[in-house]
Amino acid sequence: IKNALESAEAAKKEMENLTADNEKLLKEARAERDAMMKEARELKTKMIADAKEEAKVEADKMISNAQAAIQSEKKSAIAEIKSQVASLSLDIAEKVVKDELSNKDKQLK
Repeated sequence: IKNALESAEAAKKEMENLTADNEKLLKEARAERDAMMKEARELKTKMIADAKEEAKVEADKMISNAQAAIQSEKKSAIAEIKSQVASLSLDIAEKVVKDELSNKDKQLK
């Protein structure tokens, strides 16, 4: 009986040790899981911030290119209008001079 009690007591202590080891392992596993989750959240936040920054840089570049294209088109349109105004002015002057030259009464004045 004494051996049986000692064996039972040893088994009880062994079970307590195993339980303590299991608790320790579980605690370590939870801590590792929490660290991995924290790292994953930080990585997610960084990836989102990087993507936003990259999108902003790309958008700014597109806006800048669009503004440059608009300025170029505007200068081209103004040059075309000036050319047309000059051409129309010459046409009008030509008609006025022809009219003046074709009318003898106006030539004598």
